[in-house]
Amino acid sequence: MAELYYGTGKRKAAVARTWLKSGKGTITINKRKIDDYFGRETAKMIVEQPFVLTDTHGRFDVDVNVSGGGISGQASAIRHGITKALLQVNPEFRPILKKAGFVTRDSRIKERKKYGQKGARARFQYSKR
Repeated sequence: MAELYYGTGKRKAAVARTWLKSGKGTITINKRKIDDYFGRETAKMIVEQPFVLTDTHGRFDVDVNVSGGGISGQASAIRHGITKALLQVNPEFRPILKKAGFVTRDSRIKERKKYGQKGARARFQYSKR
């Protein structure tokens, strides 16, 4: 039986549960092929970046469950999950992936709306008269 490697990736409101197993390099996201799931080429490129950097493109089959957020956030969450799983495969990948900034979780999230205000920072329009 092939070994299974797991990594959880997060970005904004998106959470990606990622499993890696040795294979031909197929990427399945929510039981759909990557080309069917992401319309944008940039999103596909973001997902494949960790493999390109570590020169492991086509060596692992990726199965992902992703929820929340939008296309960009989900792509980055998947990238983060793949990175964490690759670190389990080979810890020597860490310096390469760390330099590219894939290991660190991007903690920027939407700021909450405050009471007495229109939005997170926007105020209601002030009328002098």
